[in-house]
Amino acid sequence: MEDNYSVVANGELENKSLDELIKTYGEQLLGKKVIEQFGTTFPLLIKFIDARDNLSIQVHPDDELAKERHNSFGKTEMWYVIKAAEGATLYSGFSQQIDANEYVERVENNTIMDVLQRYDVKPGDVFFLPAGRAHAIGAGCFIAEIQQTSNITYRIYDYNRKDANGNGRELHTELAKDAIDYTLYPDYRTHYTEKENVPVELASCKYFTTNLLELDEPLSRDFASLDSFVVYICMDGKATIKDDKGNEIAVYQGQTVLIPADTKNVTITPTPGAKFMETFIA
Repeated sequence: MEDNYSVVANGELENKSLDELIKTYGEQLLGKKVIEQFGTTFPLLIKFIDARDNLSIQVHPDDELAKERHNSFGKTEMWYVIKAAEGATLYSGFSQQIDANEYVERVENNTIMDVLQRYDVKPGDVFFLPAGRAHAIGAGCFIAEIQQTSNITYRIYDYNRKDANGNGRELHTELAKDAIDYTLYPDYRTHYTEKENVPVELASCKYFTTNLLELDEPLSRDFASLDSFVVYICMDGKATIKDDKGNEIAVYQGQTVLIPADTKNVTITPTPGAKFMETFIA
């Protein structure tokens, strides 16, 4: 967001903000197609979320509604569960068919949780959350989140929690009512087959494509025809990443690396068991 840009950790651009880099390098950094589609704001937010308590039930508007109401992009996102305490859960979508009127009634009578789909989670679980899907992260989940750059969130429910003054957090019942997608699906999880040393697609939409890389040997990635930056998120282990310009960097668990759009290829040389998420705009 405008007041929360990432900062370069080392090298000749150390302490430069991502906003400054975009202003200086533009298409070289983001890609021409990316700028045409999203402008000069970095189009993704990438977060680690360590939920010590149950987070509120939320929904995000799509681009059309967010533009109309807030002059903003909407928010489609995805979760990858890195760690999960015993009994950790999250919510995604509905467990039975409801409509907008029933939604409002259930928020008012505190039964909305009865119709949300609850999942017990484990490391490696993936959830794709298109704009409009009701969702929440439960206590004990440590999650990597990739999302559109937007701060538009409608709070549906907050477990009737009160602050020190006895006040509950604001709910956005009416705003959320028109933003929610009430379509019922049999399963809201993303299913994939783990494979070593090849990219495994976890999500693909117009806002981002995300692959899982589980590596125990070097892997080369060709981006010559990709008109986009690439982000690597190290979720386990460590590796070195070297590009075609001779730049090389060591990457450790919890660190994120931004590869500029004008990079033609990279080689990732891991320690055995290294795990990365690779994200770009296709």
